[in-house]
Formats: sequence, C-alpha cells, structure tokens
Amino acid sequence: HGGWPLYHEGAFDISATVKAYFALKMIGDDINAPHMVRAREEIRKRGGAIKANVFTRILLALYGQCSWNDVPTVPPELILLPRWFPVHLSKMSYWARTVIVPLLVLCARKPLAKNPRDIHVDELFMQSVPAASPRAPHQSAGWSAFFGALDKVLKVVPWPKGAREKAIAECVRWTTQRLNGEDGLGAIYPAMANSVMMYDLIGYPPEHPTRAIARKSVENLLVIKDDEAYCQPCVSPVWDTALVAHALMETRDEAAEKAVARSLEWLKPLQVLDVKGDWAEEKPDVRPGGWAFQYRNDYYPDVDDTFKVLLAMGVIKMPDEEAKKVTMKRALDWAISFQCKNGGFAAFDKDVTKQWLQDVPFADQNAILDPPCSDIT
Repeated sequence: HGGWPLYHEGAFDISATVKAYFALKMIGDDINAPHMVRAREEIRKRGGAIKANVFTRILLALYGQCSWNDVPTVPPELILLPRWFPVHLSKMSYWARTVIVPLLVLCARKPLAKNPRDIHVDELFMQSVPAASPRAPHQSAGWSAFFGALDKVLKVVPWPKGAREKAIAECVRWTTQRLNGEDGLGAIYPAMANSVMMYDLIGYPPEHPTRAIARKSVENLLVIKDDEAYCQPCVSPVWDTALVAHALMETRDEAAEKAVARSLEWLKPLQVLDVKGDWAEEKPDVRPGGWAFQYRNDYYPDVDDTFKVLLAMGVIKMPDEEAKKVTMKRALDWAISFQCKNGGFAAFDKDVTKQWLQDVPFADQNAILDPPCSDIT
C-alpha cells in the first residue's frame, strides 16, 4: 500500500506513515526516492498529514509543521479537577493517564523542538484540506459536536497565570512521583518519552537526576544490532515468563516442571507489596499484591498478569508451600477487588468505563478507557 502499518504486514496507517516519512527525511533519505514518493502520494491521497491522529499532530506541532490550533486543547488544569468532575484522570486508563500528564505541560507551553538540520514536511500537507476529521469512527456525533464546540472555547479563553503554573507544577510532581526508576513512567515508551521532553522544557539540564533517569528508561528500550535498531514499546518479562510456565506445564515433563518452579521463584519477589498505585484511589483499604507486566511498574500492576502467575503457582509445588499460600492469598485478595460493577474484570483499574470520554477530541484512538473484557474475566 505504499505506507507503513502499525504492525508487520498490517494495513496502511496514516499516522505511522507520516512519522516514518518525517523520520526518514530527517536522517537524510531523498524525498524523490521511490519509497518516499509512494509514501507521500498515499498520505496526500488521504487528505495529507493533517488527517493523522492527535498524538501525531502534537508531534508535528512540536516541530512547527502544523498549528497548535490543529491539536485538541488539553489544559494542564485538568490535573487539578476534583474526582467527581466528568472528565478526570482517574476515569481514564492507566496508559492514557501516564501519557497525558507530561503531555499537558508540553501542550500548555507549546515549545518548538530542536531541529538542527531544519527539516520540514510541507509537502505532506494540502492547502485545501481542513484540519483532522471532526470525529473518529468510534465517536458519537452528538458528543463530538459538544466537545468540539468546547474545544473552540478553550482555545480562546485566557487561563489565569497562577492556576496555569500551579497545574504545571502538579503535573511535574505527579510524573516524578510515578517515575519508576530506570523502568520509566508507566513502563511504556510514549509516557517515558513525554516525561523526558517535559523535564527538558521546564529547564532540567541533562545531568539532573530526574531527567537523566527518565532518559535512561527510554534508552533501556533500545535494541541496537549490527544491521538494525529499534525501540521497544515496553518489555514484558512477567507476562512472558508466566506464559512459558503454562506452556511447560502442558508437557507434564518432570524437567519442565522443575523449570516452572524456578520461574515462579523468580517471579515471586516481583510481586508489588509496598506501593499503593493509582488504583488505591478507588480502593484505599485494599493491600497491594499484584504483578506488573514489566520488570517494575509498581504504580500499575495488572489483573491479567496477576491471575496468570496465580494460575501457575496453584499447580506447581514450590520449595516453601506455606510461603506460597501467603503470596497467593495476598495476590488473590488484591485481584478480586478489581471486579467491576457488571461482574467482569479489566486490566489495570476498576470501572474505568465512562463512555463519554471516548468522545473528547483527544480520544481519537479509542484507547482512553479500560473496560472489562472477556479474556481477563
């Protein structure tokens, strides 16, 4: 199809293609090379780069390739709103939350990214095409119209300077509290990258411990080989180890079962026992006890990984069976507390299902909620 997909052999994705084209041009690819011509033609055929998703348009705005008026307004004052307010961070999925908070600072300050080679992609835009589509396929016409009108108001309303600076300071505090060491904010690349840019923007030098460790978390995701290099979106050792344990148990082989027991001993100390994450705002009396997807993501363990580890532990005999029972009971109590009102289980939170949030302009990727799903349940 001439562009780039979200995954290998996938369908054309305009946002991925715009970013790939921009990156290739930045590192020196000739825009008249066949692969660049094809990509450009496919982007323009679909209305140009302005039709990319919100996060891609934010990237373009950071590089001065489009106007900030082409990006939905996400004021940092969002972080100061009370929990009962219809649009609140606690009503969003963990991955949306961690990506958005540092992004609030970037969108408020509207910086211009460093571009030493002065690379631009004007050729990806079409003069006669308006800004991005008014709503994504999953968004309702009524709510989209309401939030679209609200967005226009927010773009012209003057924000009190005191409130703005207070909100930015709270975004920085919130991010730093959840920085998660070298495993990074939320232990996912977009949140990590946004945190690094936020710290740079507020004036932290590269050697500042907080900025340095945020940067190191991104570098830890890089895989660099002789013939290729790429950035992982995250790592998944707990999930992978638990899945392999289940596969090995299916063999009913004695050596395989010993390997499973060793893997469970490795998993045991990764149980989060001493950090009450964002989930505790909804369940303050519940003790932590889950596992995360990554090596460490203490603020955001998940039900999915926790039950996967429990299923393996329940079958395999471990050296200290009494200690195993304590571990399993702690995890089970934590995980069961996540059962949603409709009886199902979601991945990271309980009842993060407010459908109107899907209709806010910056929710065009249909990933702002964490609803219960059949596989986890």
